[in-house]
Amino acid sequence: MNVRFFKTIVMIMPNFNLDEKDEKILNILKEDGRASFVKIGKLVGLSEAAVRRRIQNLIKRGVIKRFTAEVDVGRGVNAISLISVAPSTPTHDVSEKLRNLKGVEVVYEITGQYDIAVIISAPNIAEINKCIDDIRKVNGVANTNSIIILRVLR
Repeated sequence: MNVRFFKTIVMIMPNFNLDEKDEKILNILKEDGRASFVKIGKLVGLSEAAVRRRIQNLIKRGVIKRFTAEVDVGRGVNAISLISVAPSTPTHDVSEKLRNLKGVEVVYEITGQYDIAVIISAPNIAEINKCIDDIRKVNGVANTNSIIILRVLR
């Protein structure tokens, strides 16, 4: 099993008044979330302590939302399920229920024809189908459209 570690960076607002050094730090972390403070410092021209303070500040301000690991299970199957929520049900309530289903990796609340997009990962198609069936059973889910991912280009 290959494991690629990274830090998920989510910008809450379009303008966080980040300076050039913060932007460079974020770009480095997006590519290599395991980069040491020393390595980042060398790349952006700051000391290890300055990088540490900046990253702590980015966390405190909500620019860096969470730390996670992306796992490549090799021969596993991935899918995207687009979900419509019943008008009488708050989208966030459905999203919270979906987060806890086996096989659901990420839940996005989105705009457009669908209300939610879910990334599903499982060892085989049968497990993907089970996860989709479980999604359809969630109270408030009105409709789903699921797509199997054939290839990921990085």
